[in-house]
Amino acid sequence: MRWDVVTWAAAALLLIAAETLAPGAFMLWMGFAAAAVFLLVLLLPDVPVLAQVAAFVVLSFVSIQVYRKWFRNAGRQSDRPLLNRRAEQNIGVVAPLDQPIAGGRGRIRIGDAFWVVEGPELPAGTPVRVVAVDGMVLKVQEA
Repeated sequence: MRWDVVTWAAAALLLIAAETLAPGAFMLWMGFAAAAVFLLVLLLPDVPVLAQVAAFVVLSFVSIQVYRKWFRNAGRQSDRPLLNRRAEQNIGVVAPLDQPIAGGRGRIRIGDAFWVVEGPELPAGTPVRVVAVDGMVLKVQEA
């Protein structure tokens, strides 16, 4: 039994199995690279160890890049794309100003939360519409 064939087979199995313990997808693709090197040394028995390691490094890099480009976000469309984006959920909401907009900044209350707003100078009580978001600051215009 050749040690290099067994080593690459074990490396491939360990990397693929490790993916189940620490998901992140990169170990899976490195496992595929190890499996490819396993097939290489199985079919071509005289490949030097340095060439095997170099092939593993190159194939790991290439396979991870393939994953990142074509598979990372494939098929992950959410039915609630704004779920954890509280500020963006408020775009289109109309609410009266809680504090006037002075110096470009004011405050509104939406639900049970107060939000800092930016927009044109307006007195308190004026209804405004949220038109954009910059971080946690809502951009408003008069409704």
